[in-house]
Amino acid sequence: MATSARPVALITGASAGIGAGLAREAANDGHDLVLVARRREPMEALAAELKSTGAQITIIPADLSRPGAAAALMETSELRGLVIDTLINNAGLGDTGRFDQENPERILSMLQVNIVALTELTRLVLPQMVARKHGKVMLLASTAAFQPGPGMAVYYATKSYVLSFGRAIGQELRGTGVKITAPKAVLFVLLAVLHHTPNDEFGKSDYQIFEARILFLASFEFERFARRVD
Repeated sequence: MATSARPVALITGASAGIGAGLAREAANDGHDLVLVARRREPMEALAAELKSTGAQITIIPADLSRPGAAAALMETSELRGLVIDTLINNAGLGDTGRFDQENPERILSMLQVNIVALTELTRLVLPQMVARKHGKVMLLASTAAFQPGPGMAVYYATKSYVLSFGRAIGQELRGTGVKITAPKAVLFVLLAVLHHTPNDEFGKSDYQIFEARILFLASFEFERFARRVD
């Protein structure tokens, strides 16, 4: 990536859905982007779509369900001279079923992506942010964080971790210039539903665009959200 005066946002799970929506919001907000996901092709299509925003975009394919992938990702970013101003931990895995009947490998993958990689990436970017006295980290939580989830026990538990972790480090980092947010994604879909009748043409992709826009604004634009982790 050539030298740019724009801040750099690294977004995991950026190939589709909310992650792609958050990438669009960040680019339109004046950020250069580092897009991270398993699939290269959707990220290349997204980069082509966002070319008109003037954002410089780096694509790094990575499977965060693999141990060591987060550290390798940050090493690649450093080798490319990227300084991460904003980290958006969006990547996540889910599964359904009774816990004792779930695939053990799928459970480990959920833990690796939703907890381990998220925690590792956050730990790797924070020292530089604190040293610069500026930085932003979004940890994508969920309303699932507030209750047990029979049939999705591990997923719900991982989101409880994300919310608790975000609240704790948000408190620890007060006064450093680094902002931590842990927004609850599903809540914003409900807002969209409340503003549209059953007869409206409002598909899944529209919800994701709406959700990404509100998540980005709530996390990084409105000072009353940035002052604390709710």
